[in-house]
Amino acid sequence: MNEALFFEPVFKERIWGGTKLHDYFGYLLPNHKIGEDWAISAHPNGPSIVKNGMYQGKTLIDLWQKNPELFGHPTEETFPLLTKILDANTDLSVQVHPDDNYAKKHENGELGKTECWYIIDCEPGAELIYGHNAKTKEEFERLADEGNWDKLLRKVKIKPGEFYYVPSGTIHALGTGTLVLETQQNSDTTYRVYDYDRKDASGNKRELHLKKAIDVTTIPHQDASLKSKINKLDGFTETVFVENQFFCVYKWAITQKATLKQKADYTLVSILKGKGTLIIENNRTSIQKGDHFLIPNTVSSFTISGEVTAISSTPRIKN
Repeated sequence: MNEALFFEPVFKERIWGGTKLHDYFGYLLPNHKIGEDWAISAHPNGPSIVKNGMYQGKTLIDLWQKNPELFGHPTEETFPLLTKILDANTDLSVQVHPDDNYAKKHENGELGKTECWYIIDCEPGAELIYGHNAKTKEEFERLADEGNWDKLLRKVKIKPGEFYYVPSGTIHALGTGTLVLETQQNSDTTYRVYDYDRKDASGNKRELHLKKAIDVTTIPHQDASLKSKINKLDGFTETVFVENQFFCVYKWAITQKATLKQKADYTLVSILKGKGTLIIENNRTSIQKGDHFLIPNTVSSFTISGEVTAISSTPRIKN
């Protein structure tokens, strides 16, 4: 097969959602409280549907199970990655995610959740919560019990173009006025620590999961030690954000034309700015801001022409 798989968006209504997915990307939203687009997903809570070519109408879950050749005949039971766009119109709840071992034991075999954020856009002065200030588990519990969140939680000022790596065990939350591309393990498991005492549409406060959260939180907090690497290549610049056992994430800033080789078994691509053409052998497809697609294992190299900014991700790189 010499074409990419393009996907329909999967929108999720959230208490903190807004309309930026329409305002920035032009998506037609079902209401004014859309917080997430599960852009490339094989999770049962929101599977992506192919919108082009010979697999049109199939879900990514279907393809993973029935067409393993598209993914290099993987050994994993489930597709390992999930790409989302998040619109934090107001503050997200403060959360922490378990690792694979804890999630497998306590969440019916679900994967853990290590994730990362690329800041697409944000309001001036926007912040996120990244980590905490407690030195011991006892101090964490005491400050949480007291509701002393300003002392417990660590806030970081952010700006567009920044990248944050959020390993399992990291206390985190996006702040008001932030539009983010999230690459994560294929999991929907999260433990809510604090939700600003908000109430949902029925007047109920959302459930907190403090006991499990304290079980899995890294105490004291440790910043992820990542250093981005920039590669100036023919026709484009590649920023390497992270390459590890969970995922590899890159930014491509293409000014004219870039020919790219498949680094792993398959590649996920999200177009964040611009428009251009995706060329695979003799197959040419127009691409633009807001498109999300997967380059299958059957494609060894591909070309993107035009002025385009994209975030791409892969599972572990081939040795």
